[in-house]
Amino acid sequence: MASGDSFSLVFVARLHRKVSLERPNNVLFLKYEDLREDTAGNLKRIAEFMGVPFSEEEERDGVIEEIVKLCSLSSLKELEVNKTGKPGVWSTENKTYFRKGEVGDWVNHMTPSMAEKLERIMEEKLSPFGLKFRVK
Repeated sequence: MASGDSFSLVFVARLHRKVSLERPNNVLFLKYEDLREDTAGNLKRIAEFMGVPFSEEEERDGVIEEIVKLCSLSSLKELEVNKTGKPGVWSTENKTYFRKGEVGDWVNHMTPSMAEKLERIMEEKLSPFGLKFRVK
């Protein structure tokens, strides 16, 4: 494994341990899979973490669901600025910033052996720090 990869994994793991576990009110770690699985629930969690929880009236009026809808990948892909906006520093077309956004899409880009290797590396490097990720 390249040293840059090791450094990144260890850095994230130490950051997670130091800040999230020792001071849970200061940092909120969310995994993409969890956000996709329960977007509305995690949006409530984010709002509470930031000290601006949704009121009962907002929840009753469907504010959370509306935010989830507005922030969905399908909605963001359709915004004109994300279709035709000026390319950034790397001159990459805006439409390339959005992929499928599907959990598990890695199977279309990685071989099973690549996934197994990634899972072994993540387990070895991150589990001692309390971080767990689902590859499969």
